[in-house]
Amino acid sequence: MSNGEYLYETHLHTYPVSKCARVTVRDVVEFYKSQGYEGIFITNHFIDGNINIDRSMPYEERINFFFSDYEEGVRIGKELGLSVFCGIETSYGGTDFLVYGLDKEWFLMHPEIEGMEKRQQLSLMSEHGALVIQAHPFREASYIACIRLFPRHVHGVEIYNGCRTDFENKMAEEYAKNYGLLSFAGSDNHSGAKQKTLGGMQSDTPIVDETDFVNRVKNGEMTLFRREV
Repeated sequence: MSNGEYLYETHLHTYPVSKCARVTVRDVVEFYKSQGYEGIFITNHFIDGNINIDRSMPYEERINFFFSDYEEGVRIGKELGLSVFCGIETSYGGTDFLVYGLDKEWFLMHPEIEGMEKRQQLSLMSEHGALVIQAHPFREASYIACIRLFPRHVHGVEIYNGCRTDFENKMAEEYAKNYGLLSFAGSDNHSGAKQKTLGGMQSDTPIVDETDFVNRVKNGEMTLFRREV
């Protein structure tokens, strides 16, 4: 993997939105700034996943809560000089997808996604310009009943995840290669500075916004990286 000048974390969880995260937004912004990153994508668990919220709340309130960590990140990022972007990690029975390029207004306008089968949901997001990446597709855990692959409904595969084993990452790489899907990387960082193995996407020039990122990844204009802290 080449050494690009501008590094971006693409898979990151923060507390309190993600129930499983152990660090605040400020913690992660300070950490990635100290590591020389140009920017981060906060990809908390969406309202169908491990989100720290009462699921009986109205849809709009849940969406507002989901975006609250990202919005705080933008404010802190401007203060500290780190670009902060938004993504989501949407889930289906332990199978997860990273989605980039859709904003808060889009989700507020599409409450119907809650009633959609996952394949329909991913297709709708793609039709509206999103980049869809299957995260850690070969992850094994006690709470995952089976491995599910969605090669016809994603643009790419997270072939390197900083929290998965070499075997799981290698299987993901083979999956992407065999289906002709884009290769992608992220740390899946839940613990900020305690995360010792990082991964993400890099570019020769800074990305402007989420749409720019989506276009660059789809066009093969960004490359993977991994590093140890």
